[in-house]
Amino acid sequence: MKPSKSSIYLDYASTTPIRKEVLDTYQVCVQNYFYNSESVYTPALQVHDYVEASRKKIAEMLQVHSDEVFFMSGASEANSLAITGYALKNQHKGRHLITTKIEHSSILHAFEQLEALFGFEVTYLDVNKEGLVSLEQVQQAIRKDTILLSIMAINNEVGSIQPIEKIADYIKSQTRICMMSDGVQLIGKHDLSLQNMDLFTFTTHKIYGVKGCGILIKKRNIELVPIVHGGAQEQGLRGGTIDAPSCIVAAKTLRLIQLEQQKSYQHVVQLRDTIFDALTQMEQVHLNSTRACSPYIINFSVHTMNSEILMNALNERGIYISSQSACSTRTKSPSHTLLAMGYDEKHALSAVRISLSHLTTKEEVSILLENLKEILYAYST
Repeated sequence: MKPSKSSIYLDYASTTPIRKEVLDTYQVCVQNYFYNSESVYTPALQVHDYVEASRKKIAEMLQVHSDEVFFMSGASEANSLAITGYALKNQHKGRHLITTKIEHSSILHAFEQLEALFGFEVTYLDVNKEGLVSLEQVQQAIRKDTILLSIMAINNEVGSIQPIEKIADYIKSQTRICMMSDGVQLIGKHDLSLQNMDLFTFTTHKIYGVKGCGILIKKRNIELVPIVHGGAQEQGLRGGTIDAPSCIVAAKTLRLIQLEQQKSYQHVVQLRDTIFDALTQMEQVHLNSTRACSPYIINFSVHTMNSEILMNALNERGIYISSQSACSTRTKSPSHTLLAMGYDEKHALSAVRISLSHLTTKEEVSILLENLKEILYAYST
């Protein structure tokens, strides 16, 4: 299932349409398996079994233990629990935390809260012009009282792919620091071993599943303080009745995206190359993403107009893109990612993001580029 044929959707990093196979299963679950999975009568026990079966399948696909898979309301909650929960539970070991300046807002706000309300010290790592941090930066930032390092796997605005496995290998072998990564833009697109990851998050609505379902991978040796209180759901880490239907279809969502990952990647690389080749020929355009970034995300700035004007012009033509993370778009503030990459405020305010999918066609890309040329010409004369 994809957006209306009369429009061209190019904001897949923000959210994705629900896959028909997933939607069909979800509707059956909503209608027939609405029971509270914590109740003890027969149909509720059946729902509980279906949820646990989904949990087990997710664990198998990610090569972790089933009791290391936790269902959340989304990646933002999973990120908040991972960071705040770990810091508060383990503050007796140290009160220094490390992250980067280009994390998702749910990550940055969690660290800012730990600083403001609980007195933790946070080191925010710089990134280079390509949006990357290095192992050497991490090594230099580590102190004796460092307890947590959180680095996103792939940046959601420019698509920079962090050397996360290399960093995780070092952290695991040389330190006792907890290694956490936001994998929202990675799952279903790129491979990553979770062997040396202590905490890892993603969400199903980015991989053609339902909204309202996030996944937290928490290794057995990692202890967290819950931030949502209630019953003993999710091993006591997240109180409240779970959305059983969304949890049940989560495994199917992940399985289907993994089955087509390689084929989809090759398709998207071709589309990305076509867009890159065209954009480099446009004098007003500066590419903020590089070919080393995830091909699913293309970020560029137009010197002659701000992002809002360009997005509105494309929107009037039925082409939908964004300027930054959907969680930050309405603030009308410059991208914190581009500022961290060394660009000035004017450049950051003129940046837009195209995000691609296996659903994106060559024809849609051609229409995008044709309309983009027309708009740039109109605003330059």
